[in-house]
Amino acid sequence: MNDAARIIRHVSIRGRVQGVGFRAFVEREAAVRKIEGWVRNRKDGTVEAVFAGPAPTVEAMIAACRIGPPSGHVDGLDQREGTEDDVALRKPGEAFSFLHTV
Repeated sequence: MNDAARIIRHVSIRGRVQGVGFRAFVEREAAVRKIEGWVRNRKDGTVEAVFAGPAPTVEAMIAACRIGPPSGHVDGLDQREGTEDDVALRKPGEAFSFLHTV
């Protein structure tokens, strides 16, 4: 991967996004797109994720998250620039991880 083209985005997704397979949806989509990062539920009812990869691929991943799985409903998605420290929270040896709820 060309490092110059790599971006990192930290996203927070609101709506009916817990208990509907949203994290599994994100993990599958990330695997298909070969994106690095992680996803987790938050105690406030949101899903949080970090995506790292080529800009067009990460942007497509975020677009998929705005829709989500058929059983979910997204009310909003906030994003900001992420950092290598954000990506490093994933489990060692994994490209993309499910993390524990915080």
